[in-house]
Amino acid sequence: MIDETDKKILNVLLDDSRLSYREIGKKVGVSVATVMHRVNRLEEEKVIKKYTTVLDYEKLGYDVEITIHMKIGKGKLIELENKIAKAKNVFAVYDVTGKSDAIVIARFKNRRSMDNFLKHIQTYDFVERTETSLILNTIKEESPKID
Repeated sequence: MIDETDKKILNVLLDDSRLSYREIGKKVGVSVATVMHRVNRLEEEKVIKKYTTVLDYEKLGYDVEITIHMKIGKGKLIELENKIAKAKNVFAVYDVTGKSDAIVIARFKNRRSMDNFLKHIQTYDFVERTETSLILNTIKEESPKID
């Protein structure tokens, strides 16, 4: 069960997962041993799935970011989503309700590579329709705090 101390620790980790247990303990107001025990438990319970780095993709030359709403034929949704998720430019794949069956978010260095990717996925069996939107500006892109 997640309590208030766990939530505080998780929120500190969301801000900066490189902090030491001592630094986390100071921010949360608990001992180093408490932080270590709690983080280990949260990792074992898969509440904390992994630690990662947030990159500025635009500074790395990935200037084109898109969303693709996909309509996929019956029976092949999960298989196709998993196949698309393996593509190096794909940032996220969501299984959704509504007019689309899946939403894909992908980043590219240029329009040509985006165009090649879109034409490639449209050749997959059971892709009935795609609708692509260019992301003009990212206002917020971060994990929400735990309350």
